[in-house]
Amino acid sequence: MEKSLLIAGFGGQGIMLIGKMLGFAASKAGMNATFYPSYGAEQRGGTANCTVIIADDEIGSPVSKKLDSLIAMNEPSFVRFVDRMKKGGVVIVNSSLVQSKVEDKDVQAFYVPANDLAQQLGSAQVANVVVLGAYIGATGVLDAAFAKQVVAEQLGKKPELLELNMKAFDAGMEAVKP
Repeated sequence: MEKSLLIAGFGGQGIMLIGKMLGFAASKAGMNATFYPSYGAEQRGGTANCTVIIADDEIGSPVSKKLDSLIAMNEPSFVRFVDRMKKGGVVIVNSSLVQSKVEDKDVQAFYVPANDLAQQLGSAQVANVVVLGAYIGATGVLDAAFAKQVVAEQLGKKPELLELNMKAFDAGMEAVKP
């Protein structure tokens, strides 16, 4: 099994953090992972995306022309990358900021109002953890326990925020349940 994911948005949305946490979680699960970041030229508010490959075996390349999954955190990222999806792929759309819809009937789309859910939980800054939970819930690529362990390790330095991040992860998983 080898799965490619592109996570895209603008700087400050925690795009790279999602990618890193997925890579760490895959490693904890005994899998291989690559993380390949890409930044826009702007210093703040520019584009940011990263590609994460998770596999049972060795990974030949840290990039992929066609994607198994896409997390689109803003409209420009959705427009730019949605056409790279494989048939049967999964798109997690931050519907708080993305108005466009997936038109390809062979791609499964989940419209998760990540910013709205994060705000309801008490902090807009956890929108990235909401979509991380949604991705794990929608794809099942990793056991949620590994991802939650990494969330605790990476974001648990401030104990008062750990509970909020765990609630955000769970809210994302709930948002993609049928």
